[in-house]
Amino acid sequence: MSTGLSSSATSAHVVITGANGALGRALVQRFIDDGARLALIGHSDRGLADAFPGLDNSRHLLIAADVTSASSMQAAAAQILSAFQHVDTVVHAAGGFEMGPTVHALDRASWDRMMDLNAWSFVAVAQAFAPAMITRRAGSVVAVSAKTATRGAAAMSAYIASKSALQRLVEAMAAELSPHGIHVNSIAPSVLDTPANRQAMPDANPAEWVSTSVAAQTVAFLASPAAQALHGQHLALDA
Repeated sequence: MSTGLSSSATSAHVVITGANGALGRALVQRFIDDGARLALIGHSDRGLADAFPGLDNSRHLLIAADVTSASSMQAAAAQILSAFQHVDTVVHAAGGFEMGPTVHALDRASWDRMMDLNAWSFVAVAQAFAPAMITRRAGSVVAVSAKTATRGAAAMSAYIASKSALQRLVEAMAAELSPHGIHVNSIAPSVLDTPANRQAMPDANPAEWVSTSVAAQTVAFLASPAAQALHGQHLALDA
């Protein structure tokens, strides 16, 4: 991926988790188009390298880290802050989805997996980056939650509970950090139009889903000064 960017010191410094996923790639393109300098976090070096073979590594960072591990995220943040000096925006796009059994048949492993990926990961990311933002008294955090987080649905209890927990964490963090000049919000898509979702739901109509490019545009808005009066909001996205 060719950035065609200048090395302007005034460009935004943006961290994106889950960067090599379908939404992550759309986010990367959007922020590159806006001239940002990026730190891209993914689960493996190979996955990141395959996703962004032409990325300007003299300007942007590719970092393999586990978003469910506080120590892994602390190490990633130390590397990023050493290179960038500060971070303007953190976009937490990492997460996971799986259908499950009924509530009365739910196993602890499935519950923990969804909670770790979708809720605890936000805490680990916040622990890693919020202190530096508080010191600087500026910044934005955008999470990717889900429209389904507002109400339970059959065979999706662990996933919905984890996304609902994520939204409550976003709201709590927004209240905690707004006095420090930091705004924290989320996008809440219905269904994102990704290759994985098309494969999982071959009989559905993707025209009724949310494109990753539109979702990325909304994230960019929440990361911008235009959204500085929004705190703890979840922007529901539908096609």
